[in-house]
Amino acid sequence: MIGTARAEAAPPKPIEDARKAVETLINHLRGRDMPDGIVKTNGRIEATQVDVAPKYPGRLATLTVDEGDEVTAGQVVAAISSPETEAQLRAAQAQVLKAKQALAEAVALIAQRESDLSFARTDYDRGKTLLQNGNIAQQVVDTRRNRFEAAEAAYVAANAQRDQAESSIKAAEADVDRLQSMLVDMSLVSPRSGRVQYRLARAGEVVASGQRVLTILDLNDVYMTIYLPAGQAGRLTIGDQARVIADPIPEYVIPASISFVASDAQFTPKSVETTEEREKLMFRVKLQIDPKVLDRYHKSVKTGVRGLGFVRTDPKIAWPAELEVKLPQ
Repeated sequence: MIGTARAEAAPPKPIEDARKAVETLINHLRGRDMPDGIVKTNGRIEATQVDVAPKYPGRLATLTVDEGDEVTAGQVVAAISSPETEAQLRAAQAQVLKAKQALAEAVALIAQRESDLSFARTDYDRGKTLLQNGNIAQQVVDTRRNRFEAAEAAYVAANAQRDQAESSIKAAEADVDRLQSMLVDMSLVSPRSGRVQYRLARAGEVVASGQRVLTILDLNDVYMTIYLPAGQAGRLTIGDQARVIADPIPEYVIPASISFVASDAQFTPKSVETTEEREKLMFRVKLQIDPKVLDRYHKSVKTGVRGLGFVRTDPKIAWPAELEVKLPQ
């Protein structure tokens, strides 16, 4: 019959009972009847973000990942093309060869100058002996001495030329190393393991130095951010246990720990002299989710999810039964 709505089938009783149990638990946890020493507040799950950006400008040749892809630390995710740097590297390598050739020539010249010096020294010493015996004129000895001194100076100059060639080799090799390191940096790698949150460039685009190409979420550093008044935040213990319940999966209780309490209040009134004004001071607190849990369920981690965070103002207080850790099997 037109206009008659078909009745929806009722869910099976076990499913309905489980749903009611979860709703009862959430209503209880969201209420104000938490035990003394257990603080409950709203929060949001976040993760550390790491940007991938080129150190040098160039054209983005390849980009191998997309938003939502998981990457590992050290994985190549993009490459920058820089023909100018490659050409400079070839020129620097050619300069190294030229400097090595100059060194070889300098070494050969040293051998020649050393031979000339040895002959000039022997000839001068012989001349001095002949002069003492009256067998040679003083002018001849002076000529041999000048020849010896010139050969000695030429030998010193040849050694300086060799040192200069060695310095040129070191400078050229340093230039090659610099350009090779630049080309290595043209391959962009993921600094951490995680999930690609944003892809901010496309292959073929020209990117500047430091321009973000990808933003990666570190799935090993996930936490819930909550805000507590000064009276509660001041009683927390760094490293103490905490609990997180995410809105999409309220049936599970996620283990965490207090990793950070802000030293500065998020809201500071002009005057904090009265008790009422001091109670308005709110401090940011981070509840770090257990890394072992993240390692096991990292594919299910979602950031930006809202939920409830639970902390203890006294570490000696036992967690109630409904806040015992409960994870998917």
